[in-house]
Amino acid sequence: MNTHMIIDALAAVQRAILANESQIESLDRAIGDGDHFINVRRGCEVSVALSPDLKGMPPGLALHKIGMKLLGTIGGASGPLISSFFMAMGKTLEGVDEPDRRLFAEAFACGVEAIKSRGKADVGEKTMLDVLIPVSRLLLKLADEDTPLPAMCAQLTEEARRNMLATKDMIASKGRASFLGERALGHIDPGCKTCEVAIAAVCETVLQQVNSQETT
Repeated sequence: MNTHMIIDALAAVQRAILANESQIESLDRAIGDGDHFINVRRGCEVSVALSPDLKGMPPGLALHKIGMKLLGTIGGASGPLISSFFMAMGKTLEGVDEPDRRLFAEAFACGVEAIKSRGKADVGEKTMLDVLIPVSRLLLKLADEDTPLPAMCAQLTEEARRNMLATKDMIASKGRASFLGERALGHIDPGCKTCEVAIAAVCETVLQQVNSQETT
């Protein structure tokens, strides 16, 4: 992973989020606070706008800069959570110009742990962590096993999708949805949908870049 890949991934995530706007907004209207998509879209915009400033930076510094920008930009509960994710990743990758898969997996796990710690939530509470934690654990496992990149990306994408769909059957114990009780049943968590879309976009970007490098 390098900063060029981070920049391309940010753009890909923005495109994917916009392409799924109607579904994410619908999910948030059903059980959220109604501003989830607005905040996510704003976060994508400011992150992509940072791209010229990120060029030439090592990945750790680039991720930290993204986190700091998001901290002062995204409103609602998601702002501090997402910014802490990027800053924790950046701290883990500090001083490394080209992190390998194992180090990237560790950085991702640290980012997820930062969200968990700050949000005081865990798996099974119908939050974005119901996608992020299982994906993080699988990424560490696949990196340790030196799984080929195409298989790794396919498994991560499916893991995100499977756990996102599983939130339909959960009763929320965090966030606005927790006030709905059983009325939240049957609805996918909007934060999980956003994470699933973002993970799929990042995996596709990584595969495209690697395939492009191999053919040149």
